[in-house]
Amino acid sequence: MTTGLIPGGQPPDPRPTGALPQQRREPAGHAAQHVENRSRSSVITARAAASFEPVGRSVASARSFVRDTLQGWGFADIVDDAVVLTSELVTNAVVHAGTSADVLCLRSDEGVRIEVADRYPEREIPLQGAAINMGSPDREGGRGLQLCAALAGRWGVEYIPTHKTVWFQLDLPARAVGTRTAGPALPSDLLPLADSRVRVAVVQVDRTGHIAAWNEDAEDLFGYPAEQVVGKPLTDLAAWPHTPGTSTGIAEALRLSRWEGSYGIRAATGRVTPVYASHLRVRDTAGEPSTVCLLVRDHERAVLQTPLRHPASDTSSGSEGQSTDPFEVFIGSPAPDDLDGLLQRTVERARDMLDGDSAFLLLATDDETELEVRASTGLPSARQRFARVPVEAGPGRYGSARMPAVHDDLTAVPGAVPLLNGTGMRSVVTVPLKVEGRLTGSLGVAAEAPARYSNEEALRLQFAADRIALAVESARLGELERLRRGSLSFLVEASDLLAGTLALMAQMTVPTLATWCAVYTIADQASEPYLSYVLHEDEELIDGIKSLLSKVPAPDPVPTPGARVWTAPGEVAHQAALRSSMRSLGLSGSSTRQVTPGIGPTLATASAVGGETVVLPLVARNRVIGMLTLGKPTDEHFRQEILELAEDLSRRAALALDNARLYSERTAISQSLQRSLLPPELPEIDGVEVEVIYRAAGEGNEVGGDFYDVFPIRDGAYGFAIGDVCGTGPNAAAVTGLARHALRLLAREGLTGPTVLERLNSAILDEGARSRFLTLLYGEMRPQEDGSAELKVVCAGHPLPLRLRQDGTVEPAAEPQPLLGVIEDLELYEQTVTLDPGDVLLCVTDGVTERREGARMLGDDGLADVLTTCTGLTAGAVAARIMRAVERFASDAPSDDMAILAMRVPGLHKD
Repeated sequence: MTTGLIPGGQPPDPRPTGALPQQRREPAGHAAQHVENRSRSSVITARAAASFEPVGRSVASARSFVRDTLQGWGFADIVDDAVVLTSELVTNAVVHAGTSADVLCLRSDEGVRIEVADRYPEREIPLQGAAINMGSPDREGGRGLQLCAALAGRWGVEYIPTHKTVWFQLDLPARAVGTRTAGPALPSDLLPLADSRVRVAVVQVDRTGHIAAWNEDAEDLFGYPAEQVVGKPLTDLAAWPHTPGTSTGIAEALRLSRWEGSYGIRAATGRVTPVYASHLRVRDTAGEPSTVCLLVRDHERAVLQTPLRHPASDTSSGSEGQSTDPFEVFIGSPAPDDLDGLLQRTVERARDMLDGDSAFLLLATDDETELEVRASTGLPSARQRFARVPVEAGPGRYGSARMPAVHDDLTAVPGAVPLLNGTGMRSVVTVPLKVEGRLTGSLGVAAEAPARYSNEEALRLQFAADRIALAVESARLGELERLRRGSLSFLVEASDLLAGTLALMAQMTVPTLATWCAVYTIADQASEPYLSYVLHEDEELIDGIKSLLSKVPAPDPVPTPGARVWTAPGEVAHQAALRSSMRSLGLSGSSTRQVTPGIGPTLATASAVGGETVVLPLVARNRVIGMLTLGKPTDEHFRQEILELAEDLSRRAALALDNARLYSERTAISQSLQRSLLPPELPEIDGVEVEVIYRAAGEGNEVGGDFYDVFPIRDGAYGFAIGDVCGTGPNAAAVTGLARHALRLLAREGLTGPTVLERLNSAILDEGARSRFLTLLYGEMRPQEDGSAELKVVCAGHPLPLRLRQDGTVEPAAEPQPLLGVIEDLELYEQTVTLDPGDVLLCVTDGVTERREGARMLGDDGLADVLTTCTGLTAGAVAARIMRAVERFASDAPSDDMAILAMRVPGLHKD
């Protein structure tokens, strides 16, 4: 980009000289009456020019150029409109036309004129001779001109052989020189109400939030003399720690560069005085920052409140009396009806609002431990979808996505925003999206230049995030509901396929062997045959045949092989058709005895089953499990070769059907037995959070060689255990059941931990050849009155438990001792560990630490690294984060059982 700023005078025109005469095209309709000649009659007092390359980041650079130029000229009132129009026109040039763009800003006594020229004059602007109608403001084409027509006082389009220029002029508000804001003259009865003397409390707060100065009006308003409050935190006097409608508290507001809002001050009388405050962050000559707070009674807020600026378009659009939706102001109307569209629109508007080079939006996972990238703009494609970052990336405010954060230079703090590593972004502002106090996402805007954002931009972005958070969460829940419904539909179809043995058998017979068929099943020897499936080559006859067969007693389940004729369906169908015909003839009263249409279905069913019907038994393992019935229409019979083929099919189908039944029964029995090896439920322990995640290796296994247990012992003491039996599958599960039940019995006998494990070791060795090695971590826990918990632990050959302290340090909580099931005479000892409030004890099996990806293994060090990121999380969130890290460490399915037991002591006051 090349720029030049020339105050006053007549600078060189950026367009090439020697050009052909200019061709000019101006909009018709409303804008035509503001046509301005090329030779400008007004006096140009300053101009600034810049050229931008045809790359995407040039749009943000052009916005910054125009904003900086107009703010330097003191035209803050029209900056927003100028930036929006410039952004659209430069986008047309560098993105759609694909050429460089020249931007020229001209200041005159009438206003500001901005010209955007590109080098693609052949791409004409689609102007119309009638009134301007460019369609939806959210479509790609014509939006820039539509905005010009809505926001600019004058605008037009000019063509020359080498350039095309779109220009617009913004008029300045009529105000006295030096006036920042002004309002009309009002009658006295419309002026804001105030006391006879307005008191403005001036309170200066140092960098730590303590009161450094307290003037006389503050003493009068709140009743505290200066010597009583100086040196105390201002937050001690604040009655409302958070400002309603925002996510910013007073402590955060004191650190912002500028802030206005309402809160309450608790006066010396104990009553709360509502105040309106204006904060300004300053620094003294030594560089020490402090905040100057001006406070007035809330009903006198007009003394301090900055008037809101209303866009010029507000007066010309919309019906009178309609209120503006803050959500639509930010997102635009109509809002996208899908989640992805809404998120993408959000990041684009956030980027434009803060003149950023990129923006991103992340949504929180269900446990609020991680954020997933769902939309971005200006970032590499690899970072655009489904990348995840932790909510708590480090200690302090700026390491948490739950608070707004501003980073002036990411090169000074590498890794502060992992999503932006290697993107070239230097400065970034991020704010949380919260719904009812719960973190649902994070919105960020970044720029390639350092120090682009301050706390003021963070507050602007937070206000926008507060407006859209509920809509984003509603759209996300809608997406989850659609996915849930799709999953249910998929499961229904899958169930049909898995239970499709009967359907497959019927489809193989119709119409190859028969015109229709019916399948009867027999659950057990004491059960009657049940009509399970009916199929006809004409689908319209299936319901009629099914209704007919339901009225006919099922054929006898004779195990004799071969097909036997079954005449009952044909006889019943013939009788039903005869009765229907007689009723129809008797009711018609016609001498012609014409059959009425009402008996059509009955006659059709009778015709379908009126031929030969045969029954073939389905015999498997010397038991009749069902019958296959095949039928022909009227006057048709089966050939012998067809019956022989059907007999062979029935034998094969019976075996397949019985195998499926046996597999289902054995699977149900296996799962029932396996579930009986797990604890029925975790006990509720006052003062301790407990969470367990268990994964058994192998398809269909719910319990393997790993096991856990948490159970009450006596007098407020609880036992906990986590172990690993050598191997996986049912054999290992058998030792699992022995160990878990023996632990409970021995612990409740009042034995110490070492004695419990020594007796369990003897019981395992007594199993002889069926015995297996067992690693076991066993402990007894007793919550204390001071909010801590005392643990006595024995670690017999098991991975050591890890203790996470509140400061993020991780250390082993026990020493290794011999495993069980190897030697007879064990000498074990127990160790005492005290968990302070906020501490976490993590216990895992070796399926977690030995998770592999090729030659890499997670190991004890990798597990400790993941645990260090879990400071402040609940026990459930800690366990979920550990399991997620293990699953992502390798792409293959786990080959070993895994168990995770997390215990956290929140203290007397749960956070």
